[in-house]
Formats: sequence, structure tokens, C-alpha cells
Amino acid sequence: MTSLISNFENSNELRQRARRLIPGGAHTYAKGDDQYPVLSPGFIARGRGAYVFDVDGNKYIEFGMGNRAVSLGHAYPKILRAVERELKNGANFTRPAVIELDCASIFLETIQAAEMVKFCKDGSHATSGAIRLARAVTGRDLVARCADHPFFSTDDWFIGSTPMNAGIPKAVRDMTLSFHYNEIDSAKALFEQHPGKIAAVILEPSKGEAPKDNFLHRLRDLCHAHGALFILDEMITGFRWHLNGAQALYDIQPDLSCFGKAMGNGFAISALAGKREFMELGGIDQREKPRVFLLSTTHGAETHAMAAAIATMKIYREEPVIQHLYEKGEALRKGISQIAASHGISNHFSVFGLASNLVYATFDEDGRPSQALRTLFLQELIKRGVLAPSFVVSYTHGDPEIAKTLDAVDGALCVYRKALENGVSNYLVGRPSDVVFRATNRMTTQPDAVPALVPELSRRVKRREPSLATAGR
Repeated sequence: MTSLISNFENSNELRQRARRLIPGGAHTYAKGDDQYPVLSPGFIARGRGAYVFDVDGNKYIEFGMGNRAVSLGHAYPKILRAVERELKNGANFTRPAVIELDCASIFLETIQAAEMVKFCKDGSHATSGAIRLARAVTGRDLVARCADHPFFSTDDWFIGSTPMNAGIPKAVRDMTLSFHYNEIDSAKALFEQHPGKIAAVILEPSKGEAPKDNFLHRLRDLCHAHGALFILDEMITGFRWHLNGAQALYDIQPDLSCFGKAMGNGFAISALAGKREFMELGGIDQREKPRVFLLSTTHGAETHAMAAAIATMKIYREEPVIQHLYEKGEALRKGISQIAASHGISNHFSVFGLASNLVYATFDEDGRPSQALRTLFLQELIKRGVLAPSFVVSYTHGDPEIAKTLDAVDGALCVYRKALENGVSNYLVGRPSDVVFRATNRMTTQPDAVPALVPELSRRVKRREPSLATAGR
């Protein structure tokens, strides 16, 4: 076995600068230091295929792939060539570029339940545009969102419904309601409690579990019976569950749907799509109803992002991308489950979800979810050259990467089992990671203390001196 990764010197120096200049040290909360172990790469220098390289020269097989935005692989040659060709003609103009029409055409050929589409740069704008449109269509204020799906938007209508709701007026927070996936009665109760007031219901088609007892169809019918719009957030499921979206896999036609992430293989592009009768309210031709300020962003139609999306969608249509994601994900699921069983910890560590979008759960000796054990598992994978906040694969994850990953998982779960027996604090360096949505910060390690602390902790852990393994907590 190769030597374990332990050098993060350059990352730690950059961490100090980043936390002083950028709130949280990153522009995406899911990429922040509080989401990863102290012993982890703080900054990535480059990526190629299924691999990334950090600023200290360490090489990792990466899973999660840019928070699921990279479906084909980092710096995928066909995508780069398409982007380079388009960039030579300029990126942004005062009138539409022809490529905007081309991108809309191929998108609507792919997502066949939609009749019109408008592009923007991120999922938050797309879902918030859908909510605004639904409120305009119905003349109602309330929105119901699935409480079992973790993220919909950075805007107040969603963030106000999370524990991290500082700065959002109570009146806004009160306009978002919650129901549970696969529990139709929880949605029925909302419509009964708020008759004629709910504008829309928004949810992911699936977070990994399949809809039961025609849940999606029953929910859509419930919405329509009460005059509300049915919105599917396909930021994650789109281009991973099925070529034509999870809506095609589950044979459900939404009123509106939102796509992004894997659609551009990491380039910033997202989409709000839906039925013409609703979408045209954001246009310039209809005159019967008030205009809706649907989506309008300076960078929403950057030509190089459109080129990336077109190239990505063509690859999905011409090559077995979806099949590959399922096959490699299933190989990971089977292998990891066997390894957990071999260590006798199947009740304390599990991998679940759709094969193309696997995640894992960690449980302590009493069977309770454990953030500390999750952090330890991440720490031990990173030491072994695998960066895996999830086990979401890409088209460039092949058999060698799967084999190397399983070997790293075996080593990590060996330490995990010892932590269950002897206490996680004896093996985890520093504090555990934390959940994103929290009302206050609980990290006790100060930003400036982390870089100075890591080298000493790393040396102590190598010598198995557990008394100092919690010094950063």
C-alpha cells in the first residue's frame, strides 16, 4: 500500500487567508472547512477525469464531483473543445446569440414534458423563478416544500424554513410550509389547513428512494384539485436518473421543473422549464395577464456555458453515460456493503440511494447518527487518496478507480470499527464536521489555530497518541 497522505501545508496557509477574506472561507457552504476534517485538502489546484490534485500536490479519486455538477469528468476533452470554439466568438452580447436558441432546442428535445425553457446560472434562480411564477399564476402566497429534501434555493422563501434563518422576516418564513416525501396525507393536511392559499408544491422527484403508491402522481393530482402548481426540482436527478429526467423515469409531467448541475458538466448553467401556458407569462407576447419578471440575468446566456450544455446533452444522447453511472455506482454499493459486513459494522455504516447518486450514513455504537464518525471516515479516505463526501460517480470513474476506492474504504472502515470500540476521539484529529443548516456555529477551533495545530496533530496521530487527538475540538 502507498504511504498515507499527511501533507496539507499549502492548504493550511491558504485557509488562513480565505477565512479572513471570504465569509466561511468558501463561496459554497458545502465546500467550507466545517464540512471536512481538519486533515483534508483545503484547496484544489486542478482536476482531470475522476481525479483532482490539491495545492500540496496530493492526488485523489474524487466523488461528489463538484457537488454533482460534473457528470462526465473534470476537464472532459469534448466539453473543453466545444467551450474553446465558442469563446473565440465572445461570451456575452447586448442581443441574444444564436446558440441560445440551439441550446433551448436540444434541451426541449431532451426534457420532452416541457414546452418552453429559460436559462440562468444556478439552481437557486431557477427554483425561485418557478415559485414567483406559481404565485403569479395562482394569486396565492404560500408554498409547500418537501421537508425530506435538503436544499432548494438561497432565497428567503426556502432559507427561512431552515434553522439558518437569521435576517429573514417572520412574515416570509411563515409563507413556506413543509410536507414529507411518500406521505400523501402530510400534503393533504396542508391543503386542508390552508384552503385556497397554497400556490405551489415543490420537491425533488426522488432523493434516492422510489415514489411509493403513485406518490408523485397523487401529489400532482392533489395540487391540481386545489388549484396549485406542481414543481419538480431536478437539479440532482436531471441527467443522472434518466436521460430525459427523473420525470421520464417515473412517468410524471410537472407544471414546472428546474434543472442544472450535471447539465453543463461543471459550467454554470441551469434551466426553468415548463408548460407554455405558465412560462409565457414571463414573455412579451401574451396580453391577457400581468407580466411576470421571470428570470433575467446578465450572465444567464453566456455562450460558452451554452456550448458546454449542448455538448454535454449530446454526449448523454449518443453515449451510455447513464448506464455507466448506474453500473459503477452499483459496483461501489455492492463492494462497500461487503466490506462493512466483513468488519461487522453493517449496523453502523451504510451506503444508500440510487446507484448513480450514492451517499452514506454513519452511526455510533448506540445506533445514533454520528457526525464525528462521518468526519473520521472522510479523514481516513482522504489519507488513502479518496475525496468522497458522497459516492457520486462520473462517466470517467472506471474499474481501476472503483477497485482503488474499495481498497481505501476497507482501510477506512478498519479504523472506523476501532473507533466504535475505543472511542472516536482516539482516532479523529480535531473537531468533527458540522451540518450546513445550523442556527449558530459550534466549532471551537479558531481559524488561525487550525494551520498551526494540524502538523502536530498529524504527527501525534501517526504515533497513535490518542490523548492529543482531540486537541482541536
